[in-house]
Order: sequence, then C-alpha cells, then structure tokens
Amino acid sequence: MAFLMKSMLSNQVKNLGLGGGGEESKEESTPSDPAAAAGMTREEYEEYQKQMVEEKMERDAAFAQKKAERAVLRVHLREKYRLPKSELDENQIQMAGDDVGLPEDLQKMVAEDQEEEEDKDSILGQLQNIQNMDMDAIKEKAQATFSEMKQAAEQKCSMM
Repeated sequence: MAFLMKSMLSNQVKNLGLGGGGEESKEESTPSDPAAAAGMTREEYEEYQKQMVEEKMERDAAFAQKKAERAVLRVHLREKYRLPKSELDENQIQMAGDDVGLPEDLQKMVAEDQEEEEDKDSILGQLQNIQNMDMDAIKEKAQATFSEMKQAAEQKCSMM
C-alpha cells in the first residue's frame, strides 16, 4: 500500500516539475551493460558468467548426490525395520543415478550394527544374555516347580 501511494505521489511531483528530476539523471548515468557495471570487459564478464553457471551445476550435482545418499540410508532403515517404502526416496535415488551408495562412514556403521545383531542371535550372544538375568528369581522358580512336582508325585505314589 505504501509503495502504491509513493509511486502515485512521485509521478504527480515529477509532472509538476517541482523535484524528483534528479533521480532520472542518476538512472541515465548508470551503464546498461552489466559487464561495464561490474568493471570488466565483455569477454571477462562472459567467462565469469560461465564459471558461475559451472559452479552452480557442480553444487547442484553434489547436493543431489547427498540427497540420494540420505535416501539410500532411509531405504536401508525402512528395510531393516520393515517399514513401508517411500516413493520420494526412490525418486531421489533415480534422479541421482543408480551409482548411489551409502557413504563410507555410514557403511561402517551399518556393518557394525549387522555384526552386533548377528552376535546377539548366536549362541554366545544368548549366553551373554543369561548373565544379565536375575539368577535368584530363576532359582526360586526352579525350586517352586520342583516342590510342586514332588508334591504331585507324593500324592500319586503311595510308596513316598
């Protein structure tokens, strides 16, 4: 709203010739050629523009690669925990190309997790879980079961 009022008033003042003419001279004094405005020759400016475009393309490609790597990690975690797949992740992977994989440090982490899970599933892993159990509770339960069996046997057998 303020912009609209300012533009209407400035146009009216310019028409009256009471001021505001200084702005026109400033606009006319600036060169219309962007190369001259940057203080370069036309060839230097074109080379500079090419470099800027190339750098932007490299940054965009690196960004797309990182996004695809993250998507691969999410896909891996979804498979591991049996979660539903996401089309967004699959699209990001396809856009970056099929050569996308997990970064090395993430691959090491995944490998360590798999080794830990394999250790837990093995017999040695189960034996380590036994150490964490409450042996007193197990002992009491075994004694209670034994005494129940003994009582049942005494009731059935007349010799005992």
